[in-house]
Amino acid sequence: MATRRRLKGRRIAALAADGFEKVELVVPLRALRAAGARVDVVSLRRGRIRGVNLHMPATRVRVDTTVEKADPGDYDGLLLPGGFINPDLLRQSAPAREFVRAFAEADKPIASLCHGPWVLASAGLLEGRTLTSWPGIRDDLVNAGATWLDQELVRDGNLTTSRGPQDMAAFLPGILDAFAGSSPAPAATALRRVSDRQPDAPVGWALGALRWFPKPSAVAVAGIGLAAAAQRVRRSRPRPAGPRPARG
Repeated sequence: MATRRRLKGRRIAALAADGFEKVELVVPLRALRAAGARVDVVSLRRGRIRGVNLHMPATRVRVDTTVEKADPGDYDGLLLPGGFINPDLLRQSAPAREFVRAFAEADKPIASLCHGPWVLASAGLLEGRTLTSWPGIRDDLVNAGATWLDQELVRDGNLTTSRGPQDMAAFLPGILDAFAGSSPAPAATALRRVSDRQPDAPVGWALGALRWFPKPSAVAVAGIGLAAAAQRVRRSRPRPAGPRPARG
């Protein structure tokens, strides 16, 4: 019962876009809400955003508000799920980067895993920080000034990170602690400032799953082509001229 009330009164923003790793958003959402927190899904557009299971389409999640309308001051913490596509879209969005920076400047807890820290790197928030992530983006984070550790959970001040879905059992209690304002365990505070080495090979289970890519869909290919063509048409349209002066 105490666990259910632990985050009562806390409001958390989950910043995500299309292509989020389903388990990395849905499972933390359930855990946070079960602990009493109110969680809003904040995204780049209205409606419902599409999740993925590694490389396969998954179900959609309803968006509560867009990043342009959301006020970081209304929230007590930020969740940044991963996925290959989701953080790549978010890191290209100036409003999303500003949204994330506001949490860092206010020293509010930020939790992320997998490819989510890409957004932190693009927001310029990793200089001198220690964290973990999906091993494939280790070099990006180190080049952004961070120390990267190959651990299931790393907590550095207001920043809590894990490597990916394989670390969910450690990530969930870690973010509950962080959003509740609990002090990290002594082991979590003894952070090294030397990065662990680059991985020698891709993550085995992910590599195995990617062998089962679906056959290309003619509908999907056509949709991508149509979207790109529509974007080119919009960019090529002349801007409307200003109002003509009234005749005397």
